[in-house]
Amino acid sequence: MSRDTALSYLEPLENRTRNVAVLDALAEMVERAGLKIGDRLPPEVSLAASLGVGRSTIREALNRWEGLGIIRRRRGDGTYLAAKVQTSRGLVPTMVRLEGEALLRLIEIRRTLENDVVRKATLHASPKQRAEISRLCDVLLVEVNSGRPWRKADHAFHNAIYDASGNPMYGQILTNLDHALERGDMSPFNRDAFGLESFPMHRDLADAIVASDADQAVAAINRILDSVEDEVRAIIADGRL
Repeated sequence: MSRDTALSYLEPLENRTRNVAVLDALAEMVERAGLKIGDRLPPEVSLAASLGVGRSTIREALNRWEGLGIIRRRRGDGTYLAAKVQTSRGLVPTMVRLEGEALLRLIEIRRTLENDVVRKATLHASPKQRAEISRLCDVLLVEVNSGRPWRKADHAFHNAIYDASGNPMYGQILTNLDHALERGDMSPFNRDAFGLESFPMHRDLADAIVASDADQAVAAINRILDSVEDEVRAIIADGRL
């Protein structure tokens, strides 16, 4: 299907400030036009004209999609679809579902890296590093159980594991992966309540590293990732949280 045909599925938006409406309209266009991974999207100027919004609004929306890995831009060539886009028909807004699906793709990558880094950390950590990992786990769980913001403590705990692996590139790659996934301010995946069910398992991870039990440490990080993945799928399915 041609890009001009895809544009026929867009109509001017009444409220030009509603960026979410732009994202929803683009998702509906992709779905109704039958665009597939590898297909090129219409030019920004055409999208803007069809929706009756400024080109900067379209660029901001596409920047959001690029941050979620939904599109890929090729300088001088255009914008191409890099992931499947399907609009929501139930309770969950389209962008929440697209964020969730992007997060699932990120978890798949993290699982491969985390399995390796946790095993290496368990085998190579010094006694001092093992003690610090355990201490930081205690700090993290105190913050979580008290209902205080926990992200800083969570980063410190995982960074200690990355450092103990002996390869600083692990931490850089995993941190960059997380930062690359753009989540909206009101996204359920950006709230402190998201991922809480996985935190008791962090104690299992820390204890396995302290005990130099690599198999148990790997099993623990996989349970953590499984818990987060299950929560993402639940939000996508029924809007929980």
